[in-house]
Amino acid sequence: MNNQKPQMFTPALIGGAVAGVLSAVPILNCLCCIWIIGGAMLAAYLLVKDSPVILTAGDGAILGVLTGIVAAVVDTIVDIPFRAINVKFIEEIINRLSQYAEEMPGGWEKWLETGGTEFSIAWFFLGMIISVVIFSALGVLGGIIGISLFGKKKPPQQPEGTPHVPENTSHR
Repeated sequence: MNNQKPQMFTPALIGGAVAGVLSAVPILNCLCCIWIIGGAMLAAYLLVKDSPVILTAGDGAILGVLTGIVAAVVDTIVDIPFRAINVKFIEEIINRLSQYAEEMPGGWEKWLETGGTEFSIAWFFLGMIISVVIFSALGVLGGIIGISLFGKKKPPQQPEGTPHVPENTSHR
């Protein structure tokens, strides 16, 4: 039995980077969950392509977690330049809601005045930790799906007691 461990880091980096960038871009980030699952599936495809061993669903789950972690870090970093666009979008939503709602939560006017652009290291890392948890869970799903779709299948096993017949029986 071949107990080689597949090299998961490079496929996880590629799949996570693609998913993280797509998840951070405004408008495209509406499909964030799909990008993370797709990034993990891409990582699974890349892993299967280069793997000499048959991979299991467990391998896909581990790959998905790694891909989710990379995607969360990339998403958090790439999101920084798009922050102003996202804040304007949220500001517009809150303005519209305030026209129809009698009571808005306290402090929302102050948040609108500052534009929500105050950077806080604590919120930055809290957001990244939340993203790591969510993206890892979605990555597990994508990794398992990817291994199921792209993985090499085990050859069918012979039932015990049946003689082994070679596949190539033609004689030249």
